[in-house]
Amino acid sequence: MLQDSQTFSGFSVDSLDRAEEFYGKTLGLKLKRDWMGLQLKLANDDQVFIYEKPDHQAANYTNLNFIVDDIDKAIDELTEKGIKFEQYDLGNGAKTDEKGVLRGRSAKMGPDIAWFKDPAGNTLSILQQ
Repeated sequence: MLQDSQTFSGFSVDSLDRAEEFYGKTLGLKLKRDWMGLQLKLANDDQVFIYEKPDHQAANYTNLNFIVDDIDKAIDELTEKGIKFEQYDLGNGAKTDEKGVLRGRSAKMGPDIAWFKDPAGNTLSILQQ
């Protein structure tokens, strides 16, 4: 039954107006707003639903990952739009560089990945495989 169902993911924010500005204008994503929230239209007809929650608390994990062809170019473009990338020290020598990238590809330990937050504190990432 469920194996043939279409799916979508969702997460909360503290302000739909700020989320609409950030996801629509800053990130340049296609979205549709209705009385329930925001529907982000992503590649391959993927969708994410964003809804306002008065007692919103940002998750302590990554809500949304964007796969990019060139992580350094994407960071430069997003930084120009005011995005600030997080700095993490994950232990065992694994930490982000000055741009905020955990360089996994050169260490043959996964993708290059960089994290940033939306206005509600939700964590997003860009990654290059």
